[in-house]
Amino acid sequence: VRGGVGAVRFGLTDDQVAFRDAARDLFAKECTPAVVRAAWEAPAGDLDRGVWNSLAAMGVLALLVPEEDGGLGLDETFLVPILEEAGRVALPHPLVDTAMVAAPILGAVPGMVATDLGGPTIACAADADALLLRSGGGLVLASRDDVDLAPITTVDRGRRGAGVASLRTHDARAVTDDPAVVELAVDRGALGSAAFLVGLGQSMLDLTVAYVTERKQFGVAVGSFQAVKHHLADAALALEFARPAVHRAAWSVAHGAPTRTRDVSMAKAMASDAAELVGRKALQCHGAIGYTVEADLHLALKRTWALARAWGDSAHHTERVDRALEAIA
Repeated sequence: VRGGVGAVRFGLTDDQVAFRDAARDLFAKECTPAVVRAAWEAPAGDLDRGVWNSLAAMGVLALLVPEEDGGLGLDETFLVPILEEAGRVALPHPLVDTAMVAAPILGAVPGMVATDLGGPTIACAADADALLLRSGGGLVLASRDDVDLAPITTVDRGRRGAGVASLRTHDARAVTDDPAVVELAVDRGALGSAAFLVGLGQSMLDLTVAYVTERKQFGVAVGSFQAVKHHLADAALALEFARPAVHRAAWSVAHGAPTRTRDVSMAKAMASDAAELVGRKALQCHGAIGYTVEADLHLALKRTWALARAWGDSAHHTERVDRALEAIA
């Protein structure tokens, strides 16, 4: 693949694979469907932080923080595979907001950070230690106690959404008034959510393959039916196209490529469309049981519906790609 500055390979390095696999093992042990379900029911401000604390101990939250500031000094090409793994388990914590958006700006991350850069619904706002918020054309950092929140009911209660009702700005710390910094932060959030969506899509596909392999009709597994095979093939193909676009965007952000905005928008649009397509196919293949809250499918499905519209929906990002292409035509 050509990246504009010579040949660029978007496959993962051994170090990136090792980091991703360590995160996968952590999520498998500490972010089970039971943990995600518990987040749906927990009172505001009482989100269990077991898996979050483990991510902090692993260094994931400070992965993009320079070494001189106490971080790992790595880049987005390391974090994106971990965010995909977080998507696979529908992690109910603001990992994109904290590790991808806030950490590169703030350096030392003040615990769990939520932000309104992705839209008016702030995921995990009541559970966060601090909020990174728009203020005029810049950003401010406020402690949770300095913000009055208005709860927002969303289709995915695991996101625990809220909006800012009021902000005591005299207590907030100005972070930046540079529009370029804000724009990069938004691009990072869109990239992170794209990776998360690819993971959600993969999770829904895996759940569906397992279900249609076990579910029998007329004495045979429903997965042997041609129509079901076509549904799952379409879903797998969409993910296979979206995943490399996300990795390309990670490289562009990490290296400050002039095509960064275009590449991020391409990734978010493709990941949103792919995850929503997989969700539709998965729901159809599961049948009526897929609509029930008892099915694990709905944990990923409802997160997909919410996240596909956060940080700009597919239409918004497709328009950005169109404008970028028109500028070079």
